[in-house]
Amino acid sequence: MAIDWTKIYQKYKGLWVALKDDEVTVISAGKTAREAWDKARTKGYKKPILTRMPERLITYVGGWL
Repeated sequence: MAIDWTKIYQKYKGLWVALKDDEVTVISAGKTAREAWDKARTKGYKKPILTRMPERLITYVGGWL
């Protein structure tokens, strides 16, 4: 099932985000992956999911040749 990160994207554009295992709950965010990771670890999360929210969304239609 697809996960809607629209609200996360709007709030955290261009930042690294640490998420809980449910993949929708934001634990922490930062300008670098290390910053987001360290903040999440400080809050007691051993292995958060890290991802970077893009600064802008680009539509892609196509495939591999």
